Amino acid sequence: MSAPQVSAYGSWKSPITSDLIASATVGLTSTLVDGADAYWTETRPQEGGRYALMRCSADGQVSEVSSPPFNVRTRVHEYGGGAYAAVDGVVYASNYADQRLYRLEPGRDPWPLTPATGLRYADGVVERLRGLLYCVREDHRAPGEAVNTLVRLDLQGDAAGGRVIVAGNDFYSSPRLSPDGSRLAWLTWNHPCMPWDGTELWVGELGADGQVVRSRCVAGGSEESIFQPEWSSDGTLFFISDRTGWWNLYRWRDGSPAIEPLCPMAAEFGVPQWGLGMSTFALEGPECLLCTYRQGGRKHLARLDLGTGEFSELETPYSEISFLRVGPSSASANSGRDFALFLAGSPTLPEAVVRLDLATGRCDALRQSSTAEVDTGYISIPQEIEFPTEHGLTAFGLLYLPRNRDWAAPEGEKPPLLVRSHGGPTDAARTTLNLGIQYWTSRGFAVLDVDYGGSAGYGRAYRERLKGQWGVVDVDDVVNGARYLVQRGVVDGQRLAIRGGSAGGYTTLAALTFRDAFEAGASHYGISDLEALARYTHKFESRYLDGLVGPYPARRDLYVERSPIHSVERLATPLILFQGLEDQVVPPAQSRRMFETVRAKGLPVAYLAFEGEQHGFRRAENIKRALDAELYFYSRVFGFALAEPMEPVPIANLS
Repeated sequence: MSAPQVSAYGSWKSPITSDLIASATVGLTSTLVDGADAYWTETRPQEGGRYALMRCSADGQVSEVSSPPFNVRTRVHEYGGGAYAAVDGVVYASNYADQRLYRLEPGRDPWPLTPATGLRYADGVVERLRGLLYCVREDHRAPGEAVNTLVRLDLQGDAAGGRVIVAGNDFYSSPRLSPDGSRLAWLTWNHPCMPWDGTELWVGELGADGQVVRSRCVAGGSEESIFQPEWSSDGTLFFISDRTGWWNLYRWRDGSPAIEPLCPMAAEFGVPQWGLGMSTFALEGPECLLCTYRQGGRKHLARLDLGTGEFSELETPYSEISFLRVGPSSASANSGRDFALFLAGSPTLPEAVVRLDLATGRCDALRQSSTAEVDTGYISIPQEIEFPTEHGLTAFGLLYLPRNRDWAAPEGEKPPLLVRSHGGPTDAARTTLNLGIQYWTSRGFAVLDVDYGGSAGYGRAYRERLKGQWGVVDVDDVVNGARYLVQRGVVDGQRLAIRGGSAGGYTTLAALTFRDAFEAGASHYGISDLEALARYTHKFESRYLDGLVGPYPARRDLYVERSPIHSVERLATPLILFQGLEDQVVPPAQSRRMFETVRAKGLPVAYLAFEGEQHGFRRAENIKRALDAELYFYSRVFGFALAEPMEPVPIANLS
């Protein structure tokens, strides 16, 4: 191999292009098991971001269940999840275009079960005996806030759109049917709680017609978050609770007053319930449970013997695991769980749908999120770091250093740093190979993916650092992460940039406005006006800011004080904004107003709006344009040459 060419950081030529990322990458989510069949959905940028439903049969044959233009996606809570259910080879799925439920069978056109009347459905479970589907319904037919309930639907067609079986609270999720069909478990919560703040676990008895006749609250409350109820074959109810400060496993038996903890430990077995239909554990058999948990910055897969309490980790090549399911290895198997199905990835492996043979330990990737073949000489492996922040505390992050086998920087030059502030803000940095990060590191950027206070994966106390402190704690942590790397001599202190989407976009804008640490920033559908968000966002998040900032309008002063749009006079750095014009979470008017205000101030600023995009970009052409536009913007701000010609971005006020 020839010696690397020498060129400034940022100007290295990389094989990890925006075209490669947009054309060779799909999003993977929502696994499910039906007998020996494995299901998942994949988001296809080349098809306008359509969600396709895939099936892998026991013999390993992969086929698409849905056909274009059917888009398996629900808008319940706007974030969706749990868009389909499958039983005996028949699928019941939500179509994004009209939000109706359809029956999908081989050789037949999709057959609608529900009317097109402003109703949305998610998180369904099928009961064969009565021919019913129990699910969450979100009713948008009347003006004002949507009404969320649990309903039962007739699988032969339901012209009424479902019959309500549980109502009265603001939100519901996770209806789960006991094996004998006599009981239904579910989660519920009310404003201003989010599901990671406080939820209740209920169990109801079902009558002959499938209606709930009696119910009781089993666990939970306004300060306890319950996640994923699941029944075992003997009628025991398993679930996850953070009553000790960590999301741990528990079980409950009818008639027993006690909730029994299982393998308590300082680890997170649950995750924030942003989407429906999530799963972090599954019952392998009557006396055995498989689970994933996060500890030490990575995910683990483990087996718990419910009889002896023995807890043993299962070795896999993965550091991120989600959407865990189990199933029999053949369609004729009526007991036992012979394979596990999950999404997984590692720093060198892109996310994949993985089938794990529980007898042999063999892992087979049924589908990878990326078909791109990239030499390891261009892949930066993240380092877990812990750094000091305010009040004597520490925060966490993943550090990626520049890496490109073909290029080196001039002696003595330090790389620019791109700080990533994730969304949520309860999300977390992930170790899975992300070509969107490698796009930057292979061009000579260092990247710091920060798990600021409020992030998931470190216990409830860490999440609650952000309670009433959004725009303060998160901003302190991203700033202190950057300064830590400057002080250690890792990066160039004069070329610090920050980027983020959604809530991470807010942290980005707040850091640029209220701190003097960064020289440039990129906000992707970020929040600039907290008051406007509190007043106009969708139901699921309409009271979220009560906990993050304070009750509105009683603490309007805090909303104004922490909104970048009201303090643009303090902003002194170049900014680029990206926005989907159909975003129902962060209204497009926020980014547009921020752009116009910054432009009027005379700072370099750019604004790119995308037709047909919602909260996050799913179309190939827009994914490509956003990546390249951000790189072009930094090249102009930091003054480095691009390795290849790139479509210019109009930047106002740039001399």
